[in-house]
Amino acid sequence: MAKIQFSRGIDEITVPDVRLTRSRSGGTGTAKFTFQNPKALDSNSTAEITGMYMIDEEGEIITREVKGKFVNGRPEIIEAIYLIKSNEEWDRFMRFMNRYAKENDLGLSKSGR
Repeated sequence: MAKIQFSRGIDEITVPDVRLTRSRSGGTGTAKFTFQNPKALDSNSTAEITGMYMIDEEGEIITREVKGKFVNGRPEIIEAIYLIKSNEEWDRFMRFMNRYAKENDLGLSKSGR
C-alpha cells in the first residue's frame, strides 16, 4: 500500500511525473512531483488541499510545498516539492517511491549529463 493524498483520506489516482535531484555528497536532495489534471482539482471535489501526503506501511512523508497551476483560467496541474535533508530521509523516500512505483507501474530513467 503506497498512495499519495492532497486531502487526508482521499487518494489521488493521477500518477505524477517525478524528478529527483541529489547533492554530490548524497546528503540532500529534491523530489519534484507534477500531476497533470489530478483528481484533487476535479470540479466535483470539495476537499481542501492541505499538503501532499505520501503514505505507506511505514507511515507518512509530508510536504506543504504544493501549488496549483492554471491553464486558460482552469486549474490543471499540481506541483509539489519534497526537500530531502539527510541520508535517512533519502532512504525513507526511496523506499516509499519503490513501493509507489511498483503499484503504479512506474519506471526509472536517468537523465544524461
